[in-house]
Amino acid sequence: MKSKLLGYYDYTVILTYCGMLFAFYGILLALSQSYWESVFCLMLAGICDMFDGAVAATKTRNGREKRFGIQIDSLSDLISFGVFPGIFVYIISNKNALIGLIASVYVLCALIRLAYFNVLEEERQKLNTGKRESYLGIPVTSIAVLLPIAYLLYDCRVCKSVMCFPILLGFTGVGFLVPVEIKKPGALGKTGIIIIGFLEALGMVFFMGWDAL
Repeated sequence: MKSKLLGYYDYTVILTYCGMLFAFYGILLALSQSYWESVFCLMLAGICDMFDGAVAATKTRNGREKRFGIQIDSLSDLISFGVFPGIFVYIISNKNALIGLIASVYVLCALIRLAYFNVLEEERQKLNTGKRESYLGIPVTSIAVLLPIAYLLYDCRVCKSVMCFPILLGFTGVGFLVPVEIKKPGALGKTGIIIIGFLEALGMVFFMGWDAL
């Protein structure tokens, strides 16, 4: 039966869609200077991205569905881990023009890295139907771990200047484009990332707290 809407809406893409929605809402929170909640949305987007590939792999997909998955994942990543962090850093720095420029270049680096990844992934899938074992360059999703750490350090006054944020974006953006092979994290690596995220969340609650508490 032909779908009434363009695109795909089965369970294999739900996490990708949810991740993008978390990210967009996080942008709105950053614009309203609700930084704690905004960072939490970034972490949720990172969790969605961590598991969307594993969920998609549970279904046998045709060629078009696979190509759609590659494209929608990277487009979502561009919003979640490119545009979102860039806007967050620009807003938290009181809309400083120089920092805005750095944030813009960071988004460009994420865009280039994701587009290049799409090309390589389509070529790889034509030759190999197995799972990808490694990445070239730092994955854009790494910012979902790094930025919350930076914000936590900033909020608890370990880092006293907002310059820690553009510096982070600068180094991370360069890392996106450096052709260094990085092994894709397995179950143990993902568990470690989740633990780090959990500790970040606990740290934020401890140092900042919810308004409702």
